[in-house]
Amino acid sequence: MAGLPDHVKALAELSPVEDLLLAVLRKGLPGVAVKSLIDLRQDFPLVLVRRDPSFGAWGGDTRFTDSARVAIHAFAADPDGDQDAAILSEAVRVVLRDAWLKQQVFPGLGHITRVDMNSAPRRAPDWATATGVVQYADLPTGVWRYESIYDIQIRKPRARPYPTP
Repeated sequence: MAGLPDHVKALAELSPVEDLLLAVLRKGLPGVAVKSLIDLRQDFPLVLVRRDPSFGAWGGDTRFTDSARVAIHAFAADPDGDQDAAILSEAVRVVLRDAWLKQQVFPGLGHITRVDMNSAPRRAPDWATATGVVQYADLPTGVWRYESIYDIQIRKPRARPYPTP
């Protein structure tokens, strides 16, 4: 079976919000795993980035902007997991703020044009308290999770990934 024709792919203006945030946080948090999915045998500390499917805005803006609500989970393991996860959540906020204020551009992904914290970091002991999509019902013993929610606006790169017709 053939894939999508190039002329159909050329129509798509894919949003790199999650990919951009992964790049920003990976650069700003060296030594910490930053992902959008949890591995079966995950090591900690971990920052998990998830775009919220309930919010997104597109107003026909020709400047290639996009908006999204993003849940960011910070995980850390004992012996100081609770404190470390709280500190990691704050570090995430600082990295996002700095990337926004410095207009740090990531080739092929764009840059952040605005960051608003929608919900401050809070300890969330299990997935039942999560605001977005989750993978597991319970956290491993001795692992702490803090969740923050951000409203992010980005400027996407102008180049399209596929040739135009």
